[in-house]
Amino acid sequence: MSELAISQSADLGPAVDQAHPDDHGSGTATGRIEFISFAIGDEQYGVDIMAVREIRGWTEITPLPELPEFVRGVLNLRGVIVPIVDLRGCFGLGKTAATPLHVVIVVRVAAKTIGLLADRVLDIVALDASRIQPVPRITQAQRANFLSGLATTESAMIALIDLPNLLSMPIDSEHEE
Repeated sequence: MSELAISQSADLGPAVDQAHPDDHGSGTATGRIEFISFAIGDEQYGVDIMAVREIRGWTEITPLPELPEFVRGVLNLRGVIVPIVDLRGCFGLGKTAATPLHVVIVVRVAAKTIGLLADRVLDIVALDASRIQPVPRITQAQRANFLSGLATTESAMIALIDLPNLLSMPIDSEHEE
């Protein structure tokens, strides 16, 4: 797969003739799904293309107190405050040492907008839904809780992120006293 060139801000806008935004990668009437693939280390992941609002190069963000370790802080995106989730930290792989080469994939699901910090965007992948396999549940790995399936392509296996499950995590600083 070839890496996509990402400018400071690449607005993908809504895709035409794709799955409904609430399908979250479950396929269309034609049995095809499309997702953005990206890398975290040597592993490939994907998110439903219909949930992606834009892809931005890494910029400094504003850290906030009392957030979970995997939430790096917030970004002011044209007047909208967007929490930035470090997927490496979310999956228990440590904290990303973010550089200008890293990307933030801004996604929106069920009226929630968050940015996903990743190493790099790889490609836009379209394939038959029949090529999506379930995630083996033989382990209680933290990462498996956020995956909806495994997509197999000719050159790689891509773990698809279950965005509704990922976005249901408590990421704000509310706590009881």
